Amino acid sequence: MNLKYPDLRSLISAVADGDLEFESQLTTAIHQGLKELKEKYDEGSITKNEMILSQIRHKLKPTLSMFEFHDIIAELQYGKEILASNGFDPAFQEHRISLNSKLDIALMESIQLTA
Repeated sequence: MNLKYPDLRSLISAVADGDLEFESQLTTAIHQGLKELKEKYDEGSITKNEMILSQIRHKLKPTLSMFEFHDIIAELQYGKEILASNGFDPAFQEHRISLNSKLDIALMESIQLTA
């Protein structure tokens, strides 16, 4: 299987610095964060609530940066730009579909690390 985030395990290991329990907790926290991002982003999109979208982007950006989820960061930025210029138009809904696809891949890979 070709991984989209091949360095995720080594990045987590580097942060955990040999502490296997912390590594496990960190992996779980990353997975939960990605899951929350997907849920809250969907909620904000469906209810057309920019505040929900802004809060979840702000909350998860450090984790996304630290663990090199660059494609998700770029997609979130793209969504922010669409909202600023066009609001919740069809382009935003296409963006949300693209983001969900990227999040599904990240979630699948992060859950494999917990097994």
